[in-house]
Amino acid sequence: MTEAIEATEPTGHTQAAQLQPIALARWHRVVVERSATGLSDLIADDAVFHSPIVHRPQVGKDLVIMYLTGALHVLANESFTYVREVVTDNNAVLEFLATVDGVEVNGVDMITWDAADQITDFKVMLRPIKAINLVQQRMAALLASG
Repeated sequence: MTEAIEATEPTGHTQAAQLQPIALARWHRVVVERSATGLSDLIADDAVFHSPIVHRPQVGKDLVIMYLTGALHVLANESFTYVREVVTDNNAVLEFLATVDGVEVNGVDMITWDAADQITDFKVMLRPIKAINLVQQRMAALLASG
């Protein structure tokens, strides 16, 4: 299923209304609003999160929401923007750029959703190594603080 969305990017630019898969449109809304509020309905119960830092996949809705919420706090600042998207029926690859503590972070979100428009798999890849180390430090501190 698709829905038309008009979104304001974190950079303040407005995107024209376009048809996107519902799950992807909802994910964009979460990022634009920088709010984890919509994640509970968006993430499937058996979803899996693949971290660029943690070797073992994180399985289950609660863990996926925890990691995505942390990533929103660490990465989704005013500089965050998706610069490229490749979308198929139930998959998307979204390349992003952000600056965190003066370090440019370049990453990719690989997202899969099901027929119920819920995200079932979310993989994040980051570069360069300086950005990976910084994000690891920031995420570890955030997750440790509860």
